[in-house]
Amino acid sequence: MKFLTYSFRHAEVILREPQFATEYQELLDTITNISDADIIAKHESYDTTLGMRRPKSISVAINQLIDERLRSLHWNGQSPIFQEAGYVGETWLLDFAKGLISMEVAFNHSTVIAWNLIKPLLASELNHVKKNIQTEVGVIVCATNAMREAGGFDGAIGTYEKFLTYLAPLRDLLSVPILIIGLEPPLSFRIQHVSASGSRKGYINMLGGAVSAVPIATPPAAAITIPVEPLLNEPDVPGLEE
Repeated sequence: MKFLTYSFRHAEVILREPQFATEYQELLDTITNISDADIIAKHESYDTTLGMRRPKSISVAINQLIDERLRSLHWNGQSPIFQEAGYVGETWLLDFAKGLISMEVAFNHSTVIAWNLIKPLLASELNHVKKNIQTEVGVIVCATNAMREAGGFDGAIGTYEKFLTYLAPLRDLLSVPILIIGLEPPLSFRIQHVSASGSRKGYINMLGGAVSAVPIATPPAAAITIPVEPLLNEPDVPGLEE
């Protein structure tokens, strides 16, 4: 996959320092090496997996591909930030952590953008609650506006562009470096939504005569193609300096 990055508090420079470089390269390779064919194969597999219905968007496929590949590199998935019994639920988990890097894959609602930014801070700062992990830099992976439209994501998710607007007002609170990674749309396909039995499913729509690596399920004739926004350049964030 292709992606944009925004380096808050010089995160990208810091991540290339020796104590972070190995894990950072693993993370970059994991994202870069996820191909359109990988996403298609994973997304199409859900219709044939017992108990899994076809998702509305490719977010589930991307999330699972990242999870499988990072775990194979010994990243800790669903890593607790704290040790104390009252702070071990889902609210207090990082999606991934390894070494000095904490990471969130943020395809959820825009109302939790601030919390997604704060969790790497909690993982990296000292706290009165006993810590389970101590990192120094955070990474957040999210979808760009263009990926949201092309990939069939819910319109209310927190996108890369929206994350950037939170950095200036939260600057004094966010004391640790955070790299924001915005995933760009697939090059060879888009998602079509089909409504059936009260739910919406996402079907692969290949572009430009491209051939998929796996058989593609044909959506019903009533399928609606989602309009695709043009790719956006990285926006400026008013009032924010690295």
